[in-house]
Amino acid sequence: MTNDLAGLTVVSVEQAVAAPYLSCRLAEAGARVIKVERSEGDFAREYDHLVRGESAYFVWLNRGKESVVLDLREARDKAIMEAMLAKADIFIQNLAPGAIDRLGFTLGRLRKQNPRLITVSISGYGEEGPYRDRKAYDMLVQAESGLSSITGTPEGSARVGVSVCDIACGMNAHEAVLQALFVREKTGRGRHISVSLFHALTDWMNVPYLQYAYGGKVPVRSGLNHPTIAPYGAYAGLDGKKVLFSIQNEREWVKFCERLLGDAAIARDPRFDSNSNRVANREALDQVIEEAFQRHDRDTLAEMLEEARIANGRVSDMDDLARHPQNRFVEVDTPSGPVRLLGRGEVVDGAAPERSAPVPALDADGDRVRREFGRRGKVG
Repeated sequence: MTNDLAGLTVVSVEQAVAAPYLSCRLAEAGARVIKVERSEGDFAREYDHLVRGESAYFVWLNRGKESVVLDLREARDKAIMEAMLAKADIFIQNLAPGAIDRLGFTLGRLRKQNPRLITVSISGYGEEGPYRDRKAYDMLVQAESGLSSITGTPEGSARVGVSVCDIACGMNAHEAVLQALFVREKTGRGRHISVSLFHALTDWMNVPYLQYAYGGKVPVRSGLNHPTIAPYGAYAGLDGKKVLFSIQNEREWVKFCERLLGDAAIARDPRFDSNSNRVANREALDQVIEEAFQRHDRDTLAEMLEEARIANGRVSDMDDLARHPQNRFVEVDTPSGPVRLLGRGEVVDGAAPERSAPVPALDADGDRVRREFGRRGKVG
């Protein structure tokens, strides 16, 4: 954690992934994040119990937060919420469409009462348009946005293996909040930010969209093979594990034939002497490569490709990832014990944090938060 955002107070009525991703990043930067949960808690707490009895999603996205249980339908808990929001810098919510208004926390009113407040609404499809009232979850949006139509193999579509729509949305929201904080320093006023899973992901879909809208090209699903470059794909070694490599020019192709295939003459074969010819004769090319690769296991092939300075990456399974020599880790305490997570992508001034703030148990901070904002004792 850093203290870059120390002094800021964030109130978040959140669940699942996208909103917790945003508030977690703010907490890791030093902001005070008060996570408001229902009596049963954020349902992400129950996605699984594989991390010392805790949910992998919840541990990942809720470090450094305070947890308080409030029933926002009850007058006394609503009063606590109002008191928190009067002092808050940022209010985040990702309830079902219209739910926050029905609970009485209309964002326009809150910002009128607290002009410095930055409000953030995260939804499936945004606050306008014919889909604005629809519920949405990550895989639903992967399908609706067209992502699933270009992901997978020629035989069928596939889900991206992580919650890519939620993460894209959380990242967009984080960028927008930091920008709003910067503007607030100059103007003294907050703003409202609306971010949706659908629009966050369709922004990422711009290359296939533009290729289709202006060039009439429909992207094809090609699995772990590049559709227009060969060889550029994944091939199995003797042990059945795969390495993915990329030939980007004819010099690399010649070197690949000499060092990996063991036959420099293959580079001059008329079927394979240009990228266009290799793509046209991909089936025959794959057969040559597959036969040669059966002489070595996957890791040896990766070493040979690296020695030849040909770009490559092992097709890692979870065991490979867990043991990857390039990993950075961060330690975090959870209600069930310490956990080691994979670290963040960025390194600032040469330093990557080795510890993160704890993951809260449900209502872990409830008594203290209720005393601070005007009510004693536990909810219920």
